[in-house]
Amino acid sequence: MKFERKHAILLLAVAVWNVVTFATFAKNLYAAHDAGEDRPTGYWVAHTVLIVVNFAIAAVLARVGVQALRAQRTPR
Repeated sequence: MKFERKHAILLLAVAVWNVVTFATFAKNLYAAHDAGEDRPTGYWVAHTVLIVVNFAIAAVLARVGVQALRAQRTPR
């Protein structure tokens, strides 16, 4: 499959979106925990795992997007 510039930009946009939304989610989750919100341990663990996985997905998408942009710049 050949990545075009528009695909690379889309991948980078999705990566940024993941980071922004899940950073906000992490901040809110931490604030709830810090405020003493009474939830089962599984709740905190599950949501923390979701945050970590989504940051990993964002890193992969960003890496592929940057590689696709760099590939567009190199002469054929």
